[in-house]
Amino acid sequence: MPDPLTTPAAELPVRRLGPEDLDRCLALSQDRAWAREERKWLFLLENAEVHAIDAPSGELAGTVTLTRYGTAAAGIGMMLVATRYGGRGLGRQLMTHVLDTAGDAAVFLWATELGRPLYEKLGFETLGVTEARVGRLRPGNDPVLSRPADLDGDLDALLALDAEVFGADRAALLARLFAFAEEVRVVEDETGPTGYAVSWRSMNTLFIGPVVAGGEADARALVTDLARNADGLVRLEVERTRPGLLAWLGERGVTQAFSTSFMVHGGRPLPGDRTRMFAPMMLAMG
Repeated sequence: MPDPLTTPAAELPVRRLGPEDLDRCLALSQDRAWAREERKWLFLLENAEVHAIDAPSGELAGTVTLTRYGTAAAGIGMMLVATRYGGRGLGRQLMTHVLDTAGDAAVFLWATELGRPLYEKLGFETLGVTEARVGRLRPGNDPVLSRPADLDGDLDALLALDAEVFGADRAALLARLFAFAEEVRVVEDETGPTGYAVSWRSMNTLFIGPVVAGGEADARALVTDLARNADGLVRLEVERTRPGLLAWLGERGVTQAFSTSFMVHGGRPLPGDRTRMFAPMMLAMG
């Protein structure tokens, strides 16, 4: 096996990982001081493309995920290079590989300050800033304004709504996310569902996303109702172009943990109606 310490990065083979590589992914996260999010990594390994470069020791030298939404869009995430292999071009090699794999899709990602310079060199442009908000959301005496989704009766309507908002086909992924989720809730009018949101758990945190709604009031209602059963921390990602929602979250005890730059390759316009996308599914997938 080529050694990433001595072999030029461009000559290192990149392979697709599977669920059997879960422990290696967790070890790489720990090496980079990221949380060992077992459920999240397993969901990615089963539902996204996780690409990696191996080290001779049997560890992973680096990973990156690619989630395809038909041929229209693709999300990149979990770009990690092991500490001992940093500065050797492995990140560029992995990113080049998945960009080639994505073909003509509009490719997007959320970048940390550490990763942003590399992505800029590869042609990504920053279109916005997203705040990761974490805390114990205080619902107060808010009425319950959403209902639990009936995934037998609501599924087709929710998938159609999501396709309209997201602008690309993620029906298969959403069906698996709904099965993975803690709860799926819906807001509706006389015509049927107008918004939905999902909560899913990783370690001791309840993540909320995606959140799709016709307006901020409905987004707040969905978040509030999902957080009622959190029994601990909640987390969701919200763009800074939504100051009203961010202020409301702050008032309810959900404050900024960190921020990321939302970047699109070549600055291309993304499909869909993003005005109704209040939170992504997860930063690793979109």
